[in-house]
Amino acid sequence: MDSDSLHYFVDLAAGDGLTLSGEQRASLQTSLVILQKNYKFSRVLFWGKILGIKCDYFIAQGIEEDEMKNKKTLYSLNCLDWHLLPPATDSMIADVEFAAEGRFTGDPSHEYQHTEMRTQGEGDETKEEEVTVKVNEESRLAVTVFNIDKDASVVPRGAFIKSPGGKVKTNLSFKGLHPTEAAKLRNYLHFREPVNLKMKSILEMADLNPAVDFLDPLSEDIPKGSWSLQFERGGTVCALRSLLWLGLTFFHIPQTPQHGYIYMGDGLLNLDLPFML
Repeated sequence: MDSDSLHYFVDLAAGDGLTLSGEQRASLQTSLVILQKNYKFSRVLFWGKILGIKCDYFIAQGIEEDEMKNKKTLYSLNCLDWHLLPPATDSMIADVEFAAEGRFTGDPSHEYQHTEMRTQGEGDETKEEEVTVKVNEESRLAVTVFNIDKDASVVPRGAFIKSPGGKVKTNLSFKGLHPTEAAKLRNYLHFREPVNLKMKSILEMADLNPAVDFLDPLSEDIPKGSWSLQFERGGTVCALRSLLWLGLTFFHIPQTPQHGYIYMGDGLLNLDLPFML
């Protein structure tokens, strides 16, 4: 969600009754302007809040030139002081998935530790060794934000365009989806590098506009039914909620360019989703 419109639209995307207090909104509106100036971002997004036992993590993302690539992610514990998160690498993701579990504590320096026996070597040289993996909560936070963005960041079709040079920009001519089109899941796209698109045949891509249809639609997600689409506030707002990452809510006001998403939850993947469908 664009930080400039945070005050107006945060309640439209507040899922499960979670929202921001008046004090938090006032602090964020001031600190995010300073953050944008200090880091020289073209714009700043308020990503959301991950609930911790001791403290909550407030997350913001800075955009440079390309809207989709090289986003900088920052976190704050008080909505005023911001700290840059490291990018999520493959080794970091593997360590977090192996060692970190349970609720976030709210302490970035908290260290998770997991030990298990692994078989090393082959044949006669096979032996059991004890392997211990340690990872701090700051790394876990970076991986969690990365995973949620990969699985559940959403934009309406046409809101962004891809230039011939490959740069993704805001589509200034986007005036919003028609209410009829806004009711169709295929008109909402994952705002990350496409996966399914690369596997389509030439025949399937014949009717696609490469400037607009360069992302994967939510209608192709597996399992089917992992998104809830509803019209709220008398049919004036379209709300999409992820059942995979409970707390991720996207909103779009049809026939206007206004859209955004916000995550407010415990940062845990919903492993019960297959049993809910």
